Amino acid sequence: MNRISLALLLAALVPGLASAHGPSRKKEVTTIEINAPADKVWAVIGNYQDMTWHPAIAKTEATGGNEVDVAKRKLTFKSGGIFTDTLTKYEEKERSIAFLTNDEDLKTLPIEGYSTTLTVTEAGGKSTVEWKGAFYRGYMNNDPPPELSDNAAVKAISAFQKEGLEALKAKVESGS
Repeated sequence: MNRISLALLLAALVPGLASAHGPSRKKEVTTIEINAPADKVWAVIGNYQDMTWHPAIAKTEATGGNEVDVAKRKLTFKSGGIFTDTLTKYEEKERSIAFLTNDEDLKTLPIEGYSTTLTVTEAGGKSTVEWKGAFYRGYMNNDPPPELSDNAAVKAISAFQKEGLEALKAKVESGS
């Protein structure tokens, strides 16, 4: 096969290969400023055993304290959906916590493999909380239905993270 034929063959195959790999990992970063010291904010989000500060979460059942790769948690959403996750990072001094979902409910959030990190930084008596999420859409094959598409996943995680941080701000600033 001459070089021109080989180049034409490869050019014909490359577009097919690009679409055959499935979904790409999406990322969403949400931040909020809270009028409270970082330690006060960290006291809420640094407790892996309780995520009921998020308005979508009805109940948290957890084991393993804050021990990385040992601590596991079951989150029951107010909608009835259930997610389970594992604590993957806990750095008290840096005020940073991360977890990875093990099981998701696609009707609750149309995502898979949600890896998330929450970090609190001090900013002159106030705090900045950054919530980084990385995830795949809920449908792992090509041609997803609209409710499990990349757009649906990004929209859902963006809303989930924003709603959570706004509730965290209200909780901490009100002192409740």
